[in-house]
Amino acid sequence: MKSALSWKIVAKCSTTKARVGLLTLPHGPVDTPVFMPVGTQGTLKGLTPKQLEELNCQIMLNNTYHLGLRPGQELIEELGGSHKFQNWNRNLLTDSGGFQMVSLLKLARITEEGVEFQSPHDGTTMLLTPEHSMSLQNSIGADIIMQLDDVVSSLTTGPRVEEAMHRSIRWLDRCINSHKKPETQNLFAIIQGGLNIDLRKKCIEEMVKRDTPGYAIGGLSGGEEKDIFWKIVSFSTDMLPKNKPIYCMGVGYAEDLVVCSALGVDMYDCVFPTRTARFGNALTSKGPLNLKSTKFAQDFEPIEKDCNCLTCKKYTRAYIHMHATRETVGCHLITLHNVSYQLRLMNSIRQAILNDEFPSFIQRFFKELFGGKDNYPIWAVNALKSVNIELLP
Repeated sequence: MKSALSWKIVAKCSTTKARVGLLTLPHGPVDTPVFMPVGTQGTLKGLTPKQLEELNCQIMLNNTYHLGLRPGQELIEELGGSHKFQNWNRNLLTDSGGFQMVSLLKLARITEEGVEFQSPHDGTTMLLTPEHSMSLQNSIGADIIMQLDDVVSSLTTGPRVEEAMHRSIRWLDRCINSHKKPETQNLFAIIQGGLNIDLRKKCIEEMVKRDTPGYAIGGLSGGEEKDIFWKIVSFSTDMLPKNKPIYCMGVGYAEDLVVCSALGVDMYDCVFPTRTARFGNALTSKGPLNLKSTKFAQDFEPIEKDCNCLTCKKYTRAYIHMHATRETVGCHLITLHNVSYQLRLMNSIRQAILNDEFPSFIQRFFKELFGGKDNYPIWAVNALKSVNIELLP
């Protein structure tokens, strides 16, 4: 199918499956592996678009379901799309609304036609079909748009998982047929199949035949065992085309970003860094800091000494402690730092791959984050061993 992106592999790790790529989209370049912050309703809570640009964020997310409810398709079209609506001149990716089948399950009814949602705002109903999802995303104008998929919780088992996988393939065909702007918007397929390797294999085989501009691994990061999670990710990156970007949806913990990059993933998104900021938690290379804790009341250090974000250059832990979860400025400052942390981490991953020093980077990263081998998560040890990196020699 037509594509409005180009993607070239710039460097490959000689040990793992990691690679650095340059993804060129209608609103500019994106260096991969990339973490994409989530601005569900057209904003990263507490940050301005200019602040995101200053952090060199090249792409962020919006959510089709939520923007379709508020402000609504008509107003977004009148304004000329979400880029203009939120004053964001860089790239956007829109989630199709499929994930809300899990997150808003009590408000949703799923049929072959689509998903009928009850609005959490005013109780009105909305039927989200593959065709309507494409129409909404065409109006929003995101550079990467996602198919509407039938999403089930990763903890679901039995016939429902296979039903959702086959339906996602059928819905992909409907999305392709109703996508009106392939010359400016890139439609990605989403691989489903739960935690069943055979179903994942069938889904990949069928979706690769559709030759979409990129592929996403969906249906994970929902509480499943991490030793199963990484095996599904690694299996998927082995099977998917090597000349297309691979996006693992909903991944945002630092160790997950490092491990999944080693397994061959190029793109990530997650609400974690912004959501955890609203609870007073700051992300650092030595692990999260709960800045609500009274131990920071007289701590005049920055959140992280080697961070160049505005928060760390201008404010102390004591100041942020006083405002964390109490004043909006506290949330703002921690959110700014957390997004900066994620983007700096991805830059470090890319540099390590470019220098072909990714294995030693990973070993230093885990030692610093977890403070010693006794604390390493066993799933990460196993995952990295599968790509020739020994964390516990």
